Amino acid sequence: MVTRRVDLRSDTVTKPTEAMRAAMAKAEVDDDVLGNDPTALCLETEMARILGKEAGLFVPSGTMGNLISVLVHCNVRGSEVILGDNSHIHIYENGGISTIGGVHPRTVKNNKDGTMDINLIEAAIRDPEFEICYPTTTLICLENSHANSGGRCLPVDYINKVGELANKHGLKLHIDGARIFNASVALGVPVHRLVQAADSVSACLSKGLGAPAGTVIVGSKSFIAKAKILRKTLGGGMRQVGVLCAAALVALQENVAKLEGDHKKAKVLAEGLNKIKGLKVDVTSVETNIVYCDILEGTNITAPKICMALEELGILVMPEGLSRIRIVFHHQISESDVQYTLSCIQHVVTGTPHENGDT
Repeated sequence: MVTRRVDLRSDTVTKPTEAMRAAMAKAEVDDDVLGNDPTALCLETEMARILGKEAGLFVPSGTMGNLISVLVHCNVRGSEVILGDNSHIHIYENGGISTIGGVHPRTVKNNKDGTMDINLIEAAIRDPEFEICYPTTTLICLENSHANSGGRCLPVDYINKVGELANKHGLKLHIDGARIFNASVALGVPVHRLVQAADSVSACLSKGLGAPAGTVIVGSKSFIAKAKILRKTLGGGMRQVGVLCAAALVALQENVAKLEGDHKKAKVLAEGLNKIKGLKVDVTSVETNIVYCDILEGTNITAPKICMALEELGILVMPEGLSRIRIVFHHQISESDVQYTLSCIQHVVTGTPHENGDT
């Protein structure tokens, strides 16, 4: 029986560390809906400081954080947001900006590196003189790092140019920073500098940072005041939420420094996968903790079958269609796990012997 388990489905699968559990047990709490939870206030203040904004607000998830941010900026139904056609907000958030907020998405093609061409963004901005027919462009959204592009990082110069474009046309800029700390570490740019041009940012605590739940959105004090009302409207007021915020504070203190190691392990795995006949990884695109592995045409196995076979060996990864696998690293994956995973994938794809899973 295989007793080893290597969970590479996502960086959301981490278990709270002992330090997090201890902090949660001892957390000082109060009613956060009334604004009195001291641990929540501490986390919100610290995140606002780190991200260089006036104020912050803890919300249950990144999806809610992005939805609230879009709705604050697009407070008139029928407003339009420009965002990438391969972005998380557009694809994976249930169309909430439209179904709940009445906000119209106008997509621009994402390049392989997660950017959108500046000229295409500007071309997508509606002419206000024809508002009798057009929706009103109000907001631009970026995603950094960009998940569907394999965790690629948007450089600060690019973000600043988008910010300048937004200002030129009187628009707001929101950054979906679910993995903004990964981008900061990979680029070697302080996180506050990376989001300086943005009017609002959502930063996830339960992905690379490894907290059990939550996201903090940051922006101006007036933005956060409006966001807090929308959080209550959407059912995100969670009372004694300091129990979760305590774990997030530990994550901030202990796990940001571990992200570089996650990135290095992802690169090692990518290089190893490229040596397995029938598989292909664009190693140059592996900038952070996400690896996309393509199954080459003529290989007599599909991604779902690979994933099922790996699960029997204790390795969990995610299929992306029939010919692609997504692998995501986090701080609870060891160097030994990387080598075991490579051995098992080679066995499944080529039939060669693998390491014993009873570790």
